[in-house]
Amino acid sequence: MEKALENLSKEDLIKVVSSRDQEIDYLKSQLAMYKRMQFGQSRERFEGDPNQTMLPFEAEPAEVVQQQEEIKEKIEYVRKRPHHKGRAKLPEHLPVEEVEIHPEGDLSEMVCIGKEITEELECEPAKFYIKRYIRYKYAAKNGDGVSIAGLPERVIDKGIPGAGLLAMILTAKYMDHLPLYRQKQMFARENIQIPSSTIEGWTKQALEKLEPLYEQLVFDTKTKGYL
Repeated sequence: MEKALENLSKEDLIKVVSSRDQEIDYLKSQLAMYKRMQFGQSRERFEGDPNQTMLPFEAEPAEVVQQQEEIKEKIEYVRKRPHHKGRAKLPEHLPVEEVEIHPEGDLSEMVCIGKEITEELECEPAKFYIKRYIRYKYAAKNGDGVSIAGLPERVIDKGIPGAGLLAMILTAKYMDHLPLYRQKQMFARENIQIPSSTIEGWTKQALEKLEPLYEQLVFDTKTKGYL
């Protein structure tokens, strides 16, 4: 190092000395600040020195760099902490079944001052029922014929399944990928015994009813240039 300094010019030596002086001043100010932080009164801590001399370059002592990295990690940790959004709101379009619960015992000498509400999402299993069409027959008093109302249009003529049941079967099979044999098991749990061949026949006839709608959708798609 001494031989290297001997080869420097006077101006370069002045620059080196000046730089060393600035570095010494910087380290002294840092040391004084750390002493105040460690041993000074609480009101004196963390107060910057307005007369502190800054180096013209970015190099800092290793301890200072390490402390800054630790502070940076703490700040980033605080910023990145997950924010819990709380419980999701229940859909507003669902019907509500209210269950009122009052305290047990004699409430005649008490006054209601409020209430607490707790909500939970519930589900009823598929409800099967029998739709019975009762058509009354009328006969003319003069014996001139009998009159009876006609049945509403049905998906499967003279068949057992209603439109709602067929819609459920098709939706479960083609939208929810639930095979027919599993749907048969669902019916059995409700004590409704339906042979597999019968369910397959219902499905086939229901799809035949939907064939014209499918053809129309294909025609509209082609004519509008989507394909």
